[in-house]
Amino acid sequence: GVDSDRARRALGELYEPFVRTGNPIIFMDITSAELTKYVANAMLATRISMMNEVARMCELTGADVSLVRRGVGSDQRIGPKFLFPGPGYGGSCFPKDVKALVRTAEEHDYDFKILRAVEEVNETQKRYFLRKIEKRFGEDLSGLEFAVWGLAFKPGTDDMRESPSIVLIEGLLDRGAQVRGHDPAAMESARRVFGDRITYCEREYDSLENADALVVMTDWLEYRRPNFHRIKDLMRVPVVFDARNLYDSDRMRELQFRYYPLGREAVE
Repeated sequence: GVDSDRARRALGELYEPFVRTGNPIIFMDITSAELTKYVANAMLATRISMMNEVARMCELTGADVSLVRRGVGSDQRIGPKFLFPGPGYGGSCFPKDVKALVRTAEEHDYDFKILRAVEEVNETQKRYFLRKIEKRFGEDLSGLEFAVWGLAFKPGTDDMRESPSIVLIEGLLDRGAQVRGHDPAAMESARRVFGDRITYCEREYDSLENADALVVMTDWLEYRRPNFHRIKDLMRVPVVFDARNLYDSDRMRELQFRYYPLGREAVE
């Protein structure tokens, strides 16, 4: 965004190396530039909420969201990115930018219905696996121990701002459960959020000893191919809630796990 020829020339010189590598500069007024940034993140957040709604529909109808995602993503008009359902989006950008657009619309007496729905879906999605857990164990979780793999809002960061794991863990604690958490990068961030209310495990398998359930909340590479035999031996009961659809249902059935994915048939 620029408001003068001088600013336009300065930015052109600054970003000229990026232009040479095929990244063009689109100059526009400052208001349009600000709105462009907000709209880009809001569009991605909308795709995520849409797929989370699709995942719930798949559970109701018996469809497989992984197959639906592949089919929809093969349409070149749509593409495969940001079509993975999960426990809801978080971080510093998507929630803030969606809220900023909704608030800006309100300031101009406009009701941004789609983005309000995106926010609503995201907030309910953060509690969706808590409801799955209640369906399996009941509302009183006193005496039960849960291992939670993944505390950051996404892999590759220690950022826990607006992380769905916070909502899940707070819900488990409120219902009397004990929680052991692991994350490859976000342990210190988690300590600032939860203090001494949960147990922090330096190794993911340490969180599983005598656990009543494992909940996978972040799709870190470390969690994609675990030692399922070791998991089963460590847990009190082999129950896995997979908010990232990391594991193969047939494999979990073969290993006699109780497995609750998202948008796919549960293994019970």
